[in-house]
Amino acid sequence: MPAVKLVSSSVPVARRAACRGLGWPAMFGFKIITQFEQGIVFHWGRALPGVRQPGLTWVNPFSDRLRKVNMQIVVAAVPAQEAITRDNVTLKVDAVVYYRVVDPVKAIINVQNYTYAVSQVAQTSLRSVIGQSDMDQLLSERDKVNAHLKEVIDAPTEQPWGVRVERVEVKDVSLPESMKRSMSRQAEAERERRARIISADGEYQASKKLAQAASVMAADPAALQLRLLQTVVEVAAEKNSTLVMPVPVELLRFFDRTAPDSGRAKPSAEDADDADDAIESVPIPEVPALTAPVSMPVGAALTAPLNTAQKTSAPV
Repeated sequence: MPAVKLVSSSVPVARRAACRGLGWPAMFGFKIITQFEQGIVFHWGRALPGVRQPGLTWVNPFSDRLRKVNMQIVVAAVPAQEAITRDNVTLKVDAVVYYRVVDPVKAIINVQNYTYAVSQVAQTSLRSVIGQSDMDQLLSERDKVNAHLKEVIDAPTEQPWGVRVERVEVKDVSLPESMKRSMSRQAEAERERRARIISADGEYQASKKLAQAASVMAADPAALQLRLLQTVVEVAAEKNSTLVMPVPVELLRFFDRTAPDSGRAKPSAEDADDADDAIESVPIPEVPALTAPVSMPVGAALTAPLNTAQKTSAPV
């Protein structure tokens, strides 16, 4: 008997808890739809035309059921998908999809769970877009890839499901370690090429300016001397223990041309005549005549003076 009283006393408590959870207005069919939601009413399992707007609405608590649909933008993360690009590079790419429901009736009736459906379409579309793109395009042309991915995902979702994809962004692209090393070497080689081109261009421009300066200095040798002195001053500013200063030949020629003519001694006319008389008064020694022997043949007598001269000059 006490046990029966315990059970009978617990029934009103459970009924009061159920009334507090549903609320008295809900028991009479009054529903509240939030601002970011829209409601679809099913009358005996059949969707009534039109949707219920945010606010207080009434449905028949015995024959109607109200289904609320969230109209906010939903952010869904697409898991990383590993695929092969068009240039045969294996990549892992993950993305983020922003979508919202534009037709609550289609989103509830045409698809069982539109959130899961959009997630699966995003994953398959991401793998398809990766296969159609190059690695360089995925890394450098993100805007084009995002636009293409949005079109691919939005095509099967907006019209049949009433879900519109607002935006799609590729979040991260993971490269293999070997590809990272290859790209690092490529970037280093490209930087080295640019550095050499810039250095060669600088030398070419400097050579043109030096050629112009040389043409200006060639017109005036004093400019070359001034440049040499300026170079000496620059070298001396470095506090070197030994300073070697070259003297160019042009400098010697410059001083030779600028030397006065009065410093040179010119011979007078009288000194020139005396020199000529002295040359004429010098006695000229006589050379003795060479005779050939009587016993020598006539043919040999013609060359006798030469032979005698050779024989006489040999002992000397």
